[in-house]
Amino acid sequence: MTESLTETADEADEPAPRARIFADLTPLRTSPDYRRLWFGNTVSWVGQGMTALAVSLQVYDLTGSAFSVGLIGFCSLVPLVVFGLYGGAVADTVDRRKLGLASAFGSFVLSVGLVTITVAGVERVGLLYAVVALQAVCFALNSPARSSMIARLLPAEQLPAANALNSMTGTTGGLVGPMLGGLIVGWWGYRAAYGIDAVTFTASLYAMWRLPSMLPDRGEGAAGAAKRASVMDGLRFLGTRPNLRMTFFTDMCAMVLANPRALFPVVAALWYGGDARTTGLLVAAPALGALLGGVFSGWLGRIRRHGLAVLFAVASWGTAIAVFGLTRQLWLGLIFLALAGAADTTSMVFRNTMLQAAVPDGMRGRLQGVFIVVVAGGPRLGDFLAGSVAELVSPGVAVTGGGIACVAAVAVLALRWPRFARYDARDPEA
Repeated sequence: MTESLTETADEADEPAPRARIFADLTPLRTSPDYRRLWFGNTVSWVGQGMTALAVSLQVYDLTGSAFSVGLIGFCSLVPLVVFGLYGGAVADTVDRRKLGLASAFGSFVLSVGLVTITVAGVERVGLLYAVVALQAVCFALNSPARSSMIARLLPAEQLPAANALNSMTGTTGGLVGPMLGGLIVGWWGYRAAYGIDAVTFTASLYAMWRLPSMLPDRGEGAAGAAKRASVMDGLRFLGTRPNLRMTFFTDMCAMVLANPRALFPVVAALWYGGDARTTGLLVAAPALGALLGGVFSGWLGRIRRHGLAVLFAVASWGTAIAVFGLTRQLWLGLIFLALAGAADTTSMVFRNTMLQAAVPDGMRGRLQGVFIVVVAGGPRLGDFLAGSVAELVSPGVAVTGGGIACVAAVAVLALRWPRFARYDARDPEA
């Protein structure tokens, strides 16, 4: 498999042995702005991971329903779709630093709101759903602005390394956040988890505050005036780029069809006889695998067949999830969830790199908006689908059936668009 994805380099061009194995830290060393942004986002993602788990546990405590837990994802899906696309257009119009700062502050206020609700003893699921929806709005406005900044802070040759480091940001939050969230909820209750989340947002706010102005470059390929920076421009651009569309389609296969995270509270109780701490381990396992995938990502720079790598990685994700659905031993289930997370990191790095290589700066916000709709909205739709299937049939069918459906869908896409598997990073064709 490696032979088909890589090309042997001349001896003089061979990277150092460490660079072939471990993550490339060059972006953190060369750019103080990127370093602050990376650190601030990593800390704030830990807090968000705690809150995501705490909300799902609280909803399950109040309702005892897998469907109600899955509905959390649906409540955030519509705001992510609408404001993700709109936020991308705004990011191509205004100062991206100001947009990122304002939306991060909004998320901070909502975290404080969760603390207030819990301290006041309000136990209304509808109110929790409303806060989740508003958090999705802030995320949808913040993420295109933040993601569009990366190519301005770093030279092009450092973008693959930055994408691997950025994957470690989300996975560190997904690993440490749920683990801490499960422990803190079990020990001190929901208010403590929400309060820590509010505090961690100050790191992201500080990083955004220190950034320089980030007005979009309206050169070739960008909107010539603010009024032309529309969502439709981005969608039309995407409509002419089949390989970019495939990066979105393959990710949807994984995140919609084979995403069991909404079922973790149910699985922890029914399959493993566990509690909130067990749920935290289940949520953290894919993040641990993804984090290890980022730590040992140096070899990814040798890959040239990015499209084929994405297909292989997404099919690996689906296979690991399907096998996880057949396990009834906790340690074995955690291993397969970790393998799925490592596959997801590989897919994400190559999808991001393909996106950045083909999109001009003035259009980057809108394409990042589409990216956020798929990456963040897809799992929410997956939450709703998994919760519904589990309620109608069983959690086992929802998990294993979803993994099998993911692999089958990827195979169909690969046959329908064979050029994607031939995509070569040396001669990128969107």
